[in-house]
Amino acid sequence: MSRQRAERRGRRAETLAALWLMARGWRIVARRRQLPMIEIDIVARRGPVLAVVEVKYRPTLDAAIAALTPIAAQRLQAAAVQLAAETARTSRTPASARVDLIALAPGRWPRHIAGVT
Repeated sequence: MSRQRAERRGRRAETLAALWLMARGWRIVARRRQLPMIEIDIVARRGPVLAVVEVKYRPTLDAAIAALTPIAAQRLQAAAVQLAAETARTSRTPASARVDLIALAPGRWPRHIAGVT
């Protein structure tokens, strides 16, 4: 698959994941947030919970879930801690941060897995 095609597929998957989250009461704070250590697909908030959401699109949901490597999960967790600290400085309501995964596959409903780290 070409790099451009993969990029378009990834953006569509992230849009679908953001819509899925919004339908469940989450507010999208940022998409494709760049940090020195990693790019975060989606930052979402619902009440006191700030979720750093990784989106994986693969041929099967199991493959999408398995695509989140332990190293990437560690980087996402560090990013979640950093974003929670930023939020605490700028918000009256401090947020607890966690890393979530939204797994997507053709013909399947998205699977949202909270607190993957």
